[in-house]
Amino acid sequence: MTVLIAGGGIAGLSLGLTLHQIGVPFRVFEATRALKPMGVGINLQPNAVRELFDLGLEAELDAIGVRTRQLGFYSKLGNTIWEEPRGLKAGYAWPQFSVHRGELQMLLYRALLERAGPEAVTTGARAVGWEDTNDGAVLHLDDGRSASGRMVIAADGIHSALRACQYPSEGAPIWDGRILWRATTRAPLFKGDGAMVMIGHDNLRFVSYPISAPDAEGLATLNWIAEKRFDPNQDFQREDWNRAVDVDQCVGDFEDWRFDWIDVPALIRGADVVYEYPMVDRDPLPRWTFGNRTLMGDAAHPTYPIGSNGASQAILDARNIGAQMLEHGVNDAALSAYEAEMRPAATKIGLANRSGNGPDAVLQRVEDLCGGDFDEIDCIIPRADLAAHAAKYKAISGFSIEALNARQRTIADGAQV
Repeated sequence: MTVLIAGGGIAGLSLGLTLHQIGVPFRVFEATRALKPMGVGINLQPNAVRELFDLGLEAELDAIGVRTRQLGFYSKLGNTIWEEPRGLKAGYAWPQFSVHRGELQMLLYRALLERAGPEAVTTGARAVGWEDTNDGAVLHLDDGRSASGRMVIAADGIHSALRACQYPSEGAPIWDGRILWRATTRAPLFKGDGAMVMIGHDNLRFVSYPISAPDAEGLATLNWIAEKRFDPNQDFQREDWNRAVDVDQCVGDFEDWRFDWIDVPALIRGADVVYEYPMVDRDPLPRWTFGNRTLMGDAAHPTYPIGSNGASQAILDARNIGAQMLEHGVNDAALSAYEAEMRPAATKIGLANRSGNGPDAVLQRVEDLCGGDFDEIDCIIPRADLAAHAAKYKAISGFSIEALNARQRTIADGAQV
């Protein structure tokens, strides 16, 4: 019954914890030889936080992250378009969290080793192929080794080798012309504790939020993303995910973004190191599951980092796979049921983010209507319209307040296969 998981990122580790919880044997195969906290800040929506709490990780999340209490959208001139409460402040039964991606991965890794033992994760084991057998599936590694199990689940990210086995002509991820410069800076809070801000419009945007509490000097670690649109046809190192760049390369377009509540160029210049990323995704797939094998997380549905859904969707995938195994057993029927429930939702989210219908669409709408210059937003867009747009995206993403609070647990306490 052993489940083989290719990839030890947030998706694969969440699945490992879920399988351990319900009593299903598993092994995680991670490409890197030693896991270390890579990346910058991310957000976890309440629907995903609920699942991590159900895994008994509430105290651990509080130790590494910040409970997000507000999300605000602001024009390029610093004018307030829309502010709304988030997490517990919005009425959810669970918080939203802002965390360092690498710290979250390490939290999951430590928890998995403590619960399942060090033999649960094999490092230095890069997946390169997979295939069904008469009674299960085989995972092939790049050093010539293979592992056999009841099924193989690909959690090997946006550059998934196992996805490429099924879709060999797909090619590289699709770049939409936008570049993200990402970093963290020690600085005072803006807009109070746990506030997340999005400033600008589609061609030039700045996002920031704290991922730590303030220290004795009042300084917190602020995650930020500076985003600029370029010609998508120009040459760019779109496959280089962790390329450090000179701060002067990204600060120039934001020099005038100094408002009475935030100094954007000062935040950019205050970073120790700035990393450059392309804004990429992939086209939705017609199929994730192939007999005793399936895709999950970014291997299945990579999406733009809009609406704080990437890591959240990976966690939800893991929990749904566990729930389907409880209902159907550790077999291909469980994998088919997982895809039937999760693929349509993930496709809707990816297409909404790609088409400009994410929660940040209000930024470009205001830019188009008035160039971001207004005294009262009601004179530009009725507040009721802004509220309706925010609610629509929550519904698409599966975390509308009423629906989530009323939903039964994905995995009942004590449930075992």
